[in-house]
Amino acid sequence: MRNRRTAVFIFAVVLAVVIAAAFITTLHGVDTTRVANNESPPGVTGLSQPHAPLDSAPGRAVQN
Repeated sequence: MRNRRTAVFIFAVVLAVVIAAAFITTLHGVDTTRVANNESPPGVTGLSQPHAPLDSAPGRAVQN
């Protein structure tokens, strides 16, 4: 019983260390100082335009 309890404790410690390392490395690669805003990025002209209809079947155009 004591060996099982020790193994579970060691597993829990290792799991906590791995989760903490993953969290730290994730935050290291993310720019956390940027905040959301409603401004559009440069080069955006407005709402997207509808695209041409797709084929109804391969090689067969849609009939309007």
